[in-house]
Amino acid sequence: MLDGLGRPVEPAALYLKELMARDSSPLTPRSYGMDLLRWFRFLWALGIEWDRATREDARDFMLWMKVADKPKRIHWRHRGKAPSKVPPPRSGRPVPGTPNPVTGKPTVGTKYSPATRAHCETVLREFYNFHLDENTGSLLVNPFPLVRGRRLSQLRAQRDGEKKHRNRRTGLYRPTVPQRVPRRIPDEMYTKVFAGLRSHRDRALLAFWVATGARAEELLTVKQGGAVVGEQTVSVIRKGTRDYQDLAATPDAFVWLRLYQESAWKKGVPRGRQHPLWWTLRRPWRPLEYDAARMMFNRANDLLGANWTLHDLRHTATFLMLDDPNMPPVYVQKILGHKYLSTLDIYNRPTRDDVIRAGLAHHARQEKLREETPVPVDEPSYNPDSLSILFGRDAS
Repeated sequence: MLDGLGRPVEPAALYLKELMARDSSPLTPRSYGMDLLRWFRFLWALGIEWDRATREDARDFMLWMKVADKPKRIHWRHRGKAPSKVPPPRSGRPVPGTPNPVTGKPTVGTKYSPATRAHCETVLREFYNFHLDENTGSLLVNPFPLVRGRRLSQLRAQRDGEKKHRNRRTGLYRPTVPQRVPRRIPDEMYTKVFAGLRSHRDRALLAFWVATGARAEELLTVKQGGAVVGEQTVSVIRKGTRDYQDLAATPDAFVWLRLYQESAWKKGVPRGRQHPLWWTLRRPWRPLEYDAARMMFNRANDLLGANWTLHDLRHTATFLMLDDPNMPPVYVQKILGHKYLSTLDIYNRPTRDDVIRAGLAHHARQEKLREETPVPVDEPSYNPDSLSILFGRDAS
């Protein structure tokens, strides 16, 4: 992380070094560094030293993130060009922040999402906690404090020796993050997405993601020796625990994999058990990374006007396994690599499509019930008083 003059920002460098020493994921320092860079740029614009920031500065920063527009990312092909030479964005796409007409998922908006703001608040609070513990700079208090009730309960938990404390990360300026509802890709739409892929490699990747339920990054780091055709398994390194785990896949996935490997090896892609399983399609041969896989999937999405993500493939695999009555949920938990079985509770909630289908089915049942139920018709009859007079009965 560099300042405006190209010099390393020492406080941020120390904190990122601490993260790397904790055996964090390689993506964690990058994610945390983006949040730190956003905060330091805010301080530099106001001429405030990082160790002189107050709670009011933290409050203003969180308010700024709430109302400011995100910076627009320029494609690498157009960097350094004049604004007049940069082509305008493609038309026909949904307005940013509105639901996608195909998937129902909200599109990426122009503002920072609550999840981004919450992540940034947590990172900055931990950043200042680290420097307070190290007694770095002129810090006296953390400008990103916890809610007062949380601070007292956290101190009480530490005093009582409790290792677990619920909601201990709740910050004073942390926004409320709406809980995301996992979405599956319907079978008919999955077939269309699959048909829109351009190569055997992309078809094999999609088949493995839906068959194994592995995270995108987990599958992309598989070695060629990790795909065992005889056992129909693929070995991945789980996120967090870094454990090796064999995941079962479908025969179709291995068929597409074999087609991809045969065509790739003929072109000169490196071959060997310790070499990566997935490579770029063009020279120079490089291991396939997450951003390239994401763009591949986005191109297939554009053909349908959808905005599904690679993680939606994992949700699709989870729904397929949970829909199987002979598949115990505890096995699904192990396949997904979740620590707790309760993580699967989010899949028990009805999705948008389920609610719509249930509502339409209700109206159809009501319409069918109205059609089958005969309408009572008043039949003609004699007046009882007239019949009594006619037959000489007592009218009373």
